[in-house]
Amino acid sequence: MIRKLMASAAIAAVAVLGASAQTYVVEGKKVWTGTDAGTIENGVVVIRNGTIMSVGPSTTTKPEGAEVISAEWVTPGLISAYSRTGIIEVDAEDSTNDAIAALSGFSASLDASDGFNPDDTAVDVSRLGGVTRVAVVPQPSTNLFAGQGFIADTSGAQDTDLTPKAFTFITLGEGGAGLAGGSRPAAWAQLRAAFDDARAYPTRYIAGGEGDVLSRRDAEALAPAARGRQLILIDARSATDLNAVMDLAESNRNLKFAIIGADEGWRVADRLAELDIPVIVDGFANLPASFSQLAATQENAARLDDAGVQVAIVNLDDSTHLARLMTQIAGNAVANGMDWDDAMKALTVTPASIYGLSGYGILAPGAHADVVAWDGDPLEVTTNTDAVFIDGEPQEMTSRQTELRDRYLSLDKTDRPYAYVKP
Repeated sequence: MIRKLMASAAIAAVAVLGASAQTYVVEGKKVWTGTDAGTIENGVVVIRNGTIMSVGPSTTTKPEGAEVISAEWVTPGLISAYSRTGIIEVDAEDSTNDAIAALSGFSASLDASDGFNPDDTAVDVSRLGGVTRVAVVPQPSTNLFAGQGFIADTSGAQDTDLTPKAFTFITLGEGGAGLAGGSRPAAWAQLRAAFDDARAYPTRYIAGGEGDVLSRRDAEALAPAARGRQLILIDARSATDLNAVMDLAESNRNLKFAIIGADEGWRVADRLAELDIPVIVDGFANLPASFSQLAATQENAARLDDAGVQVAIVNLDDSTHLARLMTQIAGNAVANGMDWDDAMKALTVTPASIYGLSGYGILAPGAHADVVAWDGDPLEVTTNTDAVFIDGEPQEMTSRQTELRDRYLSLDKTDRPYAYVKP
């Protein structure tokens, strides 16, 4: 406990100096790089002006006057490949839920970044779990097309580094069938017609013309994806639905796909690898929760990985407040056969690759300085973060949860009244 408190005090001191001190040295008994350099024993990461200057052994030159942080492990910042962090505060409170627009006349053109709230308490919670970037996904409501997702950092700053319209999100399978009229044929008819509308934009809409499925605004928004210039993220779970998506990919080689869910992905893993379609999975999914998940297994991630599929791991059960549990889920994937290094890549390198985030998810000279210091193996459930850097800046290691803990940790009398006192 004393060591923890001393570490917290040291990090707080660094955060205060962050505005003036631009060079930091992060030492780790193990430094996992996410590159061919592998894991460096007794390694050093040097950060300056938002960039990683060097990564190497303990003999690496340390700039004079740099702030030094020591930890058990050092890794790149984690990237949640699927999240609703920052667009939902309370699911049941409409005023804080910007993930879904059930009464809107728009679909593909809905830009989720317009609803991002960096003050959302879940942002701080994610950051304290080592998550430095999140891919934020809107929720479909009126048809297959949920809208435009975005990438954001978890600094909580009002000038958050944010990439809008990073991908378009489409729901197929059981969910898509329900949204499109009640069947998978209806969903696929809607999808093909929408792609035709988008590819024909703006010609089809000149002089007041209409599309078969999409309004002018929605067709304009979907056009980059339909023409291969934007990633298409598709929710599909069963082997049958996954094969249907792969049929679409084979007949549209210019399009960029990634699949979310893929609970039965292991059954079609070889074909996914052949088509180079990455998947984003929840390694905990092992129950036949629906007819699309009858063959779900906790070995799904390992089997996909063994087949050569790019695998990212997320928490699909609660992607808003508990996105940080992706480390625990990745640890369980390791327990069920996945290689440890590949599980770490599923939290860093692979999400960066899926979303085209060059220089993120790795520790290497010239890379963006999203760096996390840990007090143990990051895939162990009892491990915590000692320090988090985003773009080279040390972050506050507090959240509403930690503030409540600190306030009520001791029941001794304090100068501040308790929020609730029974008369």
